[in-house]
Amino acid sequence: MRLKDLREDNDLTQEQISILLSCQRNTYSQYENGKRQIPIDALIKLSRFYKTSIDYILEETDEPKPYKRKEIKQWKNFYQ
Repeated sequence: MRLKDLREDNDLTQEQISILLSCQRNTYSQYENGKRQIPIDALIKLSRFYKTSIDYILEETDEPKPYKRKEIKQWKNFYQ
C-alpha cells in the first residue's frame, strides 16, 4: 500500500493520521506495514483526505487522480 508514501509526501505523522481515522497510532502503523487489514471506512476517509482513489492507495493503479464521483439523485427526482 502507498499509505506511508502518501503520509510522508504530505509531511504528516502516524499520530496525525491515526487521529483522522479515530484509531490508535499503533493500529495505523500496522495498516502501513501490512500487518493489519485496513477497514473500508478508513480507506474511504484516506482517499478523500488525500484526494485520490482507493485503487491508488491499494496500488491497483498508478493514476493518483481520483475517479469522478456519481451524483446522488434526490428522492423527489428519483421516480420522475
